Amino acid sequence: MTRRELLAALAAGALLTRRSRVVAAHVGVDTSSKSPERIEVPWLEEVQTAPDSVPREQDGRLEPLLESAAGTAIDSLEGWKVRRATLRQRWLEFLGPMPTQRPAVELKILSEDRPDGCIRQLVEYDSEPGQRVQGYLLRPAADAPSARRAGIVALHATTRDTIDRIAGKTGSEEQQLGFKLCRLGFVVFCPRCFLWQDADDYREAVATFRRRHPQTLGMHKMLYDAQRAVDVLASLPDVDEKRIGACGHSLGAKETLYLAAFDERVQAAVASEGGLGFSFTNWDAPWYLGEGIHAENFALNHHQLLALTAPRALLILAGESGPGAADGRRTWPFIEAALPVYRLYGERPRLGLYNHGEGHSIPGKAFERMAEWLATYLSAPR
Repeated sequence: MTRRELLAALAAGALLTRRSRVVAAHVGVDTSSKSPERIEVPWLEEVQTAPDSVPREQDGRLEPLLESAAGTAIDSLEGWKVRRATLRQRWLEFLGPMPTQRPAVELKILSEDRPDGCIRQLVEYDSEPGQRVQGYLLRPAADAPSARRAGIVALHATTRDTIDRIAGKTGSEEQQLGFKLCRLGFVVFCPRCFLWQDADDYREAVATFRRRHPQTLGMHKMLYDAQRAVDVLASLPDVDEKRIGACGHSLGAKETLYLAAFDERVQAAVASEGGLGFSFTNWDAPWYLGEGIHAENFALNHHQLLALTAPRALLILAGESGPGAADGRRTWPFIEAALPVYRLYGERPRLGLYNHGEGHSIPGKAFERMAEWLATYLSAPR
């Protein structure tokens, strides 16, 4: 069995028999954790090891995670859960309100083709009530497995090709994340970001949105739409709703970070080059968080979102330097801050930073780690 075949078996929900555990060890998936129900990627320790040197001058304010409002240390999971609820509410208040009741999923198929082992459908559905949006749904064309498959929300980068590129219709192979994951055996849904949905430019899209929701930031609209993508996957009879993941590059990585933090249906996620620090990229743009993040008394930061994701699996991919590079060694303090929260759950943390050092891109080795992370942490229990 090749690595690709193993990842496909995990995505399809195949149980790990004794034979497949031997194969998994051969191709590099570690099944020898303390708990018999847990498997780990073999390189987990590597992505949890601090770089030799860590720039810290651009961290911004990293408010202590394990400290109560009264200033006392939090050393228990129960104490963290109280703190977690407070942090989550602070973030939601900052992001602004979105509809609490999401419409039922009713997909209209607009087109279908069958490229290289996949069934690719362009579908339309309601995001907000009465707001029609489009996305690509990709299913493996192989015979249905004995169990339901794992599902992935794949969120596209900043490109006018939007969902066409991530779904494999245009662009280079490196950029076709959703299409490649489908070929590995996942059911993948690629929704279009609202910045390109019935708008000529970003500012027009934001203005249209703000007329409906004047108190809400663009990042909450992106989060809401990504949650609707999870709704789509969870509604499909061939998807295991307990094995849903998310991934994205650049803009898509930003959305993945927020989706993983605020939607506990997402069990594993990979965010590539989104830029965790506010100073690493354009988080102050009106379609993201706006100028409020520069206020002197602003205490929120993205290490809190990493902690909100615990104990679920989250991997950050970094390119270090070069044009547009958003994450790198400078990202480590955010990981470092959140790891103690993960440890409170009593299992080995499933949080890490993989710095491939090849700029604002997803080279082959980074995609391999993305795929292995998702396949491992969305695999069916043994």
